Amino acid sequence: MRSYRWVVPGSIAIVAACCFALGAQAPDSIKLEPVRESGQSVTGAFEGWYQNPDGTYSLLLGYFNRNSKELLEIPIGPNNRIEPGGPDQGQPTHFLPRRQWGVFRVVVPRDFGNKKLTWTIVANGQTMSIPMSLNPLWVIDPFKDAANGNTPPVIKFDANGPSFTGPPHGFARTLTTAVHDLLDLSVWVSDDRPARGARGAAGNSVSWTKFKGPGEVTFGSARATADAQGKASTTAKFSVPGEYVLRGQANDSTGEGGGGFQCCWTNVHVKVSVTPGSKE
Repeated sequence: MRSYRWVVPGSIAIVAACCFALGAQAPDSIKLEPVRESGQSVTGAFEGWYQNPDGTYSLLLGYFNRNSKELLEIPIGPNNRIEPGGPDQGQPTHFLPRRQWGVFRVVVPRDFGNKKLTWTIVANGQTMSIPMSLNPLWVIDPFKDAANGNTPPVIKFDANGPSFTGPPHGFARTLTTAVHDLLDLSVWVSDDRPARGARGAAGNSVSWTKFKGPGEVTFGSARATADAQGKASTTAKFSVPGEYVLRGQANDSTGEGGGGFQCCWTNVHVKVSVTPGSKE
């Protein structure tokens, strides 16, 4: 499959990234405003699409929370919906500050054709919507950078277990724990182009964040660095019982967003069922 790319030098890249995050909004609504700590909107970001081995298509999405500090909880429903077919199509309900890349995908059938989906987010009283389609201009290859052959990091939940690379595909792991207990989050991470300063397996890292769930999640270390065997370990503790999804992300030397070409980083989703436990 052909991959279409744009090389945008210097300061122009900032404007391009803004336009990318805002989807198909009118030009007069695209403004480079000063960064504020809170009170700003959240916009979905359509990263592009790629075809799956079974002939279906994946629409890859991230988001842009314009706030520098405000974390937002936006439940699935009128204020966080993907239509038609939603409102829930796997999108997050917990929004971290600033730009987050390739955090989930929406799978559409092989006969999707010229149809469109729309992701609408209402945050701080501001409504933002972005369209998604199979426009040929948005074809991407998140599994390999055609320019230099770079590939995303590999994450495993067992040293000799299945590997996960690129965008999240379903749940990489389903776990159970209790409120107040420490849930072990150990993975093995490797990459053909380690993060800057890394040598061999050591130095690769996985960052953990809450993707959705009813309460707070506290990580022993939000960024777990791999040891000489490539093992990166941390823990998670949950404030209230319920169903949660955690996101683990590994980046290589291309950094956040892979330099703007939608490759190469890896996101995995972990589903966690949290029971009340003896202390509840």
